[in-house]
Amino acid sequence: MQDTKYKKRRARKGVMIFVSCLLCLVSAVPANAERVKDLAAVAGVRSNQLVGYGLIVGLDGTGDQTSQTPFTVQSLKNMLNQFGITVPPDVDPQLKNVAAVALSATLPAFIKPGQTIDVTASSIGNSKSLRGGTLLMAPLRGADGQVYAVAQGSLVVSGLSADGNDGSKVTVNIPSVGRIPNGATVERAVVSEFLARDFLVLNLHASDFTTATRLSESINNTMGPGTAQPVDATSVQVSAPRDAAQRVAYVSMLENLEVEPGEGPARVVINSRTGTIVIGANVRILPAAVAHGNLTVTITENVQVSQPNAYSIGGQTAVTPSSSIDVGQDNARMFLLRPDITLNDIVTSVNRVGAAPSDLVAILEALKEAGALRAELIIL
Repeated sequence: MQDTKYKKRRARKGVMIFVSCLLCLVSAVPANAERVKDLAAVAGVRSNQLVGYGLIVGLDGTGDQTSQTPFTVQSLKNMLNQFGITVPPDVDPQLKNVAAVALSATLPAFIKPGQTIDVTASSIGNSKSLRGGTLLMAPLRGADGQVYAVAQGSLVVSGLSADGNDGSKVTVNIPSVGRIPNGATVERAVVSEFLARDFLVLNLHASDFTTATRLSESINNTMGPGTAQPVDATSVQVSAPRDAAQRVAYVSMLENLEVEPGEGPARVVINSRTGTIVIGANVRILPAAVAHGNLTVTITENVQVSQPNAYSIGGQTAVTPSSSIDVGQDNARMFLLRPDITLNDIVTSVNRVGAAPSDLVAILEALKEAGALRAELIIL
């Protein structure tokens, strides 16, 4: 009995020690820290794009019009010729259930022959819909011209199109593009440079000297001094073991390290087409006075009818247009922007004058020209 109580007391004590250590580790991590796998990628570990050409068959009369897409007929003749069927040169098949498509796929890193990837088929002719079609076997090639996968299968099309006899038409999404989940089988693997050198290079997704320095310091503090050194604002070179199993475990440890990224530059991004404006947290404004007013011009058209008196000889009804123009200007007051205000203060100050997105663009550009906006102004 005493041994049982002792074991329970010892187990509770062990749990308390584990929780205390875990809390110490959590408190040691910076509040804004992010994992290395979210900030950077290993150089050479990348995906590759594949492209191909194929035929979709089995369509319900929504295929290519052969009179306008002769390459579809040519592709079908070449395919039939491979099966020993020769189409006479003077015969022009009128196909309604066949469509020529461009195939695209992404070959992930480290994928091996025999594994499958998704394929996207897009019509390159005048096919109205690929719904219900089946892709015949088609090779997928890389940028070097080599065949890396072979695609075939039934398409999944989310789009829908319907036509009426009176010319009306309803289209939902895009029916001329379909997807084949796991529709391509990998036939060739891409040679990786993961084990080619005695070191690894971590490339940041966003170039920043501060983040590169902090990443190098975090690795050196964990793995030992001299393990990592920054190369530039994007790359950090890290020494790594040559053994494959050890290198995989080593990278697993690296990508789970916590690093506090550096703050981004002060920027104001404006999309002039959509009116979207994004103001960064580090944007600062020097003392400035802003006045904003809208000039509104209203034009009203009235039509007056002049009717002649009864029994008048030669009188005609006349229509006389009458226009009235009214010019008004909003009574917007000038307001003062104080130094070192926050992002919330900027939004509040702009909303005070009721500025629309298009008007806010003009205000920000004027502040930049006046030298009061301490930020990079990017207009898309």
